[in-house]
Amino acid sequence: MRLFAAVLPPEDAVRELARAVDALRRLPGADGLRWTGRPGWHFTLAFYGEVGEETVADLSARLERAARRTPCFPLALRGGGQFGRGRALWTGAEGDLPTLRLLAERAEAAARKAGVPMGEHRRYKAHLTVARGRETVDVRPYVDALDGFHGRSWTVDALVLVRSNLPRSGVPGEQPRYEPVARWPLRQALGSLEDGPAEDS
Repeated sequence: MRLFAAVLPPEDAVRELARAVDALRRLPGADGLRWTGRPGWHFTLAFYGEVGEETVADLSARLERAARRTPCFPLALRGGGQFGRGRALWTGAEGDLPTLRLLAERAEAAARKAGVPMGEHRRYKAHLTVARGRETVDVRPYVDALDGFHGRSWTVDALVLVRSNLPRSGVPGEQPRYEPVARWPLRQALGSLEDGPAEDS
């Protein structure tokens, strides 16, 4: 199954973002972008790709341990940016980004320890994709419009394993379906982070 680890924003944060995205979709040229549906709004921590059934149990146990070792932390949706000259338009995050990055590193380390091929390690960049371009698109007006977006803060209290079901109908514009398959609570004590390398997961 095609899996990734993620942080999912709560419904009220999603509603705030939806209002901002609705305004973006009224800008000139918006029909040239493929807009991500609300069910697809998440912060990917680590993308695993196809994971065999025989590996899922070990990966899940390691992710549960990573969640247990990581404290709850505040996060908010904030601003916007792009990747690949308009290939992806996203909103970013503010709050306890060091802990978000630590959780992403632990989610990646958990997969490596479970034998999931992860490729080259890249420094984590928090982003939630709201649109993609099939060709290079000038998304600067959209980035500028998102610049003033500042959602409410919430407490991230769980690490979620999500299954991505790719479109198979061939219908243009069909979105992948995202299905949470497991959820592990983060450590409730909001004290200092536990010592130890991310690879301990």
